[in-house]
Parts: sequence; structure tokens; C-alpha cells
Amino acid sequence: MRVLVVEDEEIMSRVLVMGLRREAFAVDAVADGEAALRHLAFHDYDAMVLDRDLPLLHGDEVCRRAAELHPSCRILMLTAAGRLGDKVSGLGLGADDYLAKPFDFPELVARLRALHRRAPVAHAPVLTFADLAFDTHRRRVTRAGREVRLTPKELAVLELLMRADGGVVGTEYLLEKAWDEHADPFTNAVRLVIHTLRRKLGSPRLVHTAVGAGYRLGTDA
Repeated sequence: MRVLVVEDEEIMSRVLVMGLRREAFAVDAVADGEAALRHLAFHDYDAMVLDRDLPLLHGDEVCRRAAELHPSCRILMLTAAGRLGDKVSGLGLGADDYLAKPFDFPELVARLRALHRRAPVAHAPVLTFADLAFDTHRRRVTRAGREVRLTPKELAVLELLMRADGGVVGTEYLLEKAWDEHADPFTNAVRLVIHTLRRKLGSPRLVHTAVGAGYRLGTDA
């Protein structure tokens, strides 16, 4: 899941980015409303964590334009105000959820994952493929009942492969969804993560290479 954090308070932004990356999100961050709209136009984000009080362009206007131009991106608005009127206003502009500061970080993560499950294409909380199961809420992977411990990046890549349900997932798409904007398009990072995934998931192999196209899950040898 790829997320754009729009927050002008540097410390808060850094905390959000670091915390979300630990939870296996791919995260980019900007500090003003105009930069947010530029990023939304260039990248395919699953969700945006949007502070309401932003420089250059107010968060309300960012929310309104994002809801109109990028409807597949779920919007979670953050604000220091927790009054009912502010929440109604934000939701009326197109926000999908609203969280008042200060907030507990686990709640933010839970709300983002809930928004992802309610996206136009429904996302089940527990993904399965053959004897592989991935509880996306608890971030727990098992194969034939045996727990498989994965890094946040491995979890992100596996989730994308499992959501494809055997379909081919291109390397560029994996980079777009599981890495941030600083990822080198010519990097071998995807290949390395796939290599460690295969090793950790064990035999028989589930992750296969579609030559010239990307990767897929399959039970074939």
C-alpha cells in the first residue's frame, strides 16, 4: 500500500513516515498543498494522510481536488481541531475518514488499512493462496500453519502478489506500490526481495518469474 503524507510540521511528518514504513507501507511526504497535488498527479497512491492546515494551498482545497481528480486515493484528514463541525466539513469535501490530533499511531494505521479494505476494489483482511495465508491486519504470514517472518518490504511485495491471485505483477508496478519516489527504476531491489521471499516461503516454490513481464504466485513447479 502506497501512502502520501501531507504534513508541514517536520517532526510530525518524520514520525509518520518512519512509523508507516515500519508497518510495511511505501511512503512519500510533502509539506504543502501544492506539492501534494503534484505528487498525486504523478504517482498512483492508495491513500493520503492529509493535514488540514497547510501552507500554499489549504488542506480543504487539496481534499476537494483530490476527491474529484483521484477518486481511487482514499483520504484520511488530520487536524488539531476535533469539533463535530470540522469533521462534517472535511467529510463533505470528499475525505474518507477524519482523525483529530493528538492521536494514537496504531489507530492511524488501523484506519488506513480499513480504508484500503473499503477501496473501490474490495480488499479482504486475510489473503490466501494455496497453503499460504496473510493476515493483513496483524501482518502475519503462515504457510501450511507455520509462521513465516518477513521484513516490511517483503510483506509489501507479498501482499501485492497475493492480491493479484496468480496474475502477473510487473516490476514497475511493484516499485510504484512498495517503494517510495526515491526508488531507482533500474535498481535490482525487487529481484533481491523476491529472492528472499522464495527462500523464506520454502518449498515447493510459490513465487515464479514471468520472463520479461514480472512475477506471479503459482503452484506449478
